[in-house]
Amino acid sequence: MADWMKALLEVDPSQPDWEGQEQRAAVNRVTRLGQEVQAFEARWPALEDEASPTPSFTWSQLERQLADLAGCPVKAGMARDLVSATRKMSRFKPPEMVLREILCMTWALLDEGFQPPPEGSAEMP
Repeated sequence: MADWMKALLEVDPSQPDWEGQEQRAAVNRVTRLGQEVQAFEARWPALEDEASPTPSFTWSQLERQLADLAGCPVKAGMARDLVSATRKMSRFKPPEMVLREILCMTWALLDEGFQPPPEGSAEMP
């Protein structure tokens, strides 16, 4: 492990180091993401015989279609947030992993058993 990474992960409990804690948290997030990608690639190795690629579409088109399929304004808003998060992380992941995430968010948005409370209402405990 690189010396700078070791230094970030070392904690001195006697003195709060907010900047150091933020840096350690960032390193931990990157490490977890790398582990997720490695696990995905181990489970789904690249195919040697690639067929024709899928048609391309934009993130805006994906968001528009998911929002339309969602069926209610709250889920449509969730579609925007889910697509935004997926788009931001997509450059660090293999394309097939991004495809899987798109399929999972579609499944979640179309789940009729999941009905979030209307916007502005507080959930009752």
